[in-house]
Amino acid sequence: MLAASGAEARTEAGTEALPGGTVYVQSTVNGLNASDSDGTIAIHRPKGNEDRQQWSAVPVAGGRHELRSVDDAARCLGRNGAHAVTVACGTAEAAWEVSAVGGGRYTIAVPDSGGLLTVGAKPADGTYPEQLRIGGNGDLARWFLTPAPLPKSPASPGDQRTLDQATFLTAHNAYANGVDGGFAPPFANAFPNQSRGIERQLADGVRGFQLDIHQTPDGAILCHNSCTLVRRPVALWVDLQRMVDFLGRHPGEFATVFLEDYVSADVLRAELARVRGLSEMLYRPDQEGVREHGWPRMADLASRGKQLMIFTDRTRAQDGSGLARDSFGVMYQQEWTVENYWSMGPGIGSSDWSCYSRWYGAHVNIPLTREESAFRPLFVMNHFRDVPITASAATDNSRILNRAENFCSPAARKKPNYLAVDHYDRGAPQSAVDRLNTYLATP
Repeated sequence: MLAASGAEARTEAGTEALPGGTVYVQSTVNGLNASDSDGTIAIHRPKGNEDRQQWSAVPVAGGRHELRSVDDAARCLGRNGAHAVTVACGTAEAAWEVSAVGGGRYTIAVPDSGGLLTVGAKPADGTYPEQLRIGGNGDLARWFLTPAPLPKSPASPGDQRTLDQATFLTAHNAYANGVDGGFAPPFANAFPNQSRGIERQLADGVRGFQLDIHQTPDGAILCHNSCTLVRRPVALWVDLQRMVDFLGRHPGEFATVFLEDYVSADVLRAELARVRGLSEMLYRPDQEGVREHGWPRMADLASRGKQLMIFTDRTRAQDGSGLARDSFGVMYQQEWTVENYWSMGPGIGSSDWSCYSRWYGAHVNIPLTREESAFRPLFVMNHFRDVPITASAATDNSRILNRAENFCSPAARKKPNYLAVDHYDRGAPQSAVDRLNTYLATP
């Protein structure tokens, strides 16, 4: 039996419980964590227990709390004037009034002053400043206290899970396999991301496929960076047909395609029109009331023969007033998912396990923690490096459960729905998928 982790401690009678045990103090506006950065409290990329980001909410006199560093129990998240800093625990500057404000959010207030722990305002062309401060009320002063690790409860049987409760093995650059055809110029073609073709990937249990498509006179073609000098490249419709044919033979299965999309909307529409049986099989969350009612059960999808969903990394704004991709069933990924940054570093050497949104920067801010009232975006967890070195991928894949449970799930406040890896046949990442499908994880 899986048990929830951490006890709960109430501040005063009638108030909402605070998470007990270890927590991350996580900004609701960008999903980044309050970190002890050499005595200054700064927001950093979530990095598990590797960056002094873990705290314990400890009750003190007067219904107040201290946020004690897990790395140094004598130091607390505190303040010095208008700046957030670490201070000695037990001092007046270490005490806070922590109040629930709904939706799992909290304010962290200076007692009797009205000042709140807050993120600095974001410049028009930049990102939120790192250093935290004491300021006024508003969204910038809202925090999640995210348990580490997330509490777990047993999952329902496979077909009774909703789509956002399931986890799928996903092949990064699934087309770049050296089996189905060429995917890059000669030198880069020597470093495939996968070693098995699409049909074998399907047979092996891969259910998520990350594909790069480029526009050529022949339509939407699967290539890495460009199709120049690529020998025997494969068209998108060919791989989609392989998937549709497989799913037709296995009516209980569900697959998802993620397009890194460099083609025009009309070319993509024409490409999909070549795939026999696709329109009947395509799942359209935009037409199913998902935002109002949540994701469907897998059994409901199976009973209706809805077995394939397609996302594009292009945005609605990029399509502008032209043909919208979701008008022919390709969903805009930023509207339906969250996704962590794609690279863990170079192909050899140590890897970076920090887990933060791919869509965070000067002109975009979609935190991994994004939620709506009835809708939880699907979470795509990328777990691969810049260069797909087979030995490195095997080692990384053998450690993916650790990263998923202790780094990325707390960062997103939900477990991953798609585990995207290079060389999925090395390091047994399917075992991590199987483990994640045994439980639900929520703060």
